[in-house]
Amino acid sequence: MVLLTFNILDIEAKTKTNAQITGDDRLKITVDNTKAILRILDIHDTKATFFIEVSIVEKLHHLIKAISTRGHEIAFYNKNSSLQEIEAVKKNIEECFGKQIRGIRQKDVKLPQENLKLLEFNYVSNIDNANILFPFKRLKRDTEITEEDGLSIIPESISPYSQLPYNDFVFQILPMKYYQNMVFETLKNDEFVLIYLNSWQFTDFKTYPFDIPFYRSFSSGKKMEDKLNALLTWINEKEMATSRMKDYIF
Repeated sequence: MVLLTFNILDIEAKTKTNAQITGDDRLKITVDNTKAILRILDIHDTKATFFIEVSIVEKLHHLIKAISTRGHEIAFYNKNSSLQEIEAVKKNIEECFGKQIRGIRQKDVKLPQENLKLLEFNYVSNIDNANILFPFKRLKRDTEITEEDGLSIIPESISPYSQLPYNDFVFQILPMKYYQNMVFETLKNDEFVLIYLNSWQFTDFKTYPFDIPFYRSFSSGKKMEDKLNALLTWINEKEMATSRMKDYIF
């Protein structure tokens, strides 16, 4: 099973000298990038899970509606919000859209699992804060879903073929043929492969003057769209199953 997920969050990079991009501009870029992702998913009739960063959720009601009406799952990405903030946003979104938010993803800040359970989350999908310049420096880890404190804990996937994780940077930098081999080999050994990408990777950095390193602008924007399209085309040709996180777990 292929679990395709997207982290919807504003790009944090500074701008180049004498350039200015407002908070509203950053939010618009996030919206436009997410709409590009949705168009590609529509073409391939593929459902995914969108982890939306908590601090911008309330500003994205129209986008959340577009994601939800297409049959995708809405979940939360916690960057640095408090439990109280998460609880308030979760309650409001569930009341507005009539759907339970089951999943949460964390990276730098990891809140206690027992507290997340009290907020009625059903699963946690944490990701590592690894040095992006050393994607090969990983230890083999458990790839099975476990249950802790009443929550399903979804681990990051790692390829037995290359020992590379399926994080955002690896997808962006690897040739598609090599990445496809990774997916194929992983599914021979594991029941699922969890892939995650960031919405800001779909930014056209030639249009927007963000000051980012070359290795992060490489294959971004339209090239990322093309890579995602190529991956989904291959998945459909191989008749591989895909699923939203909540459907696979429950």
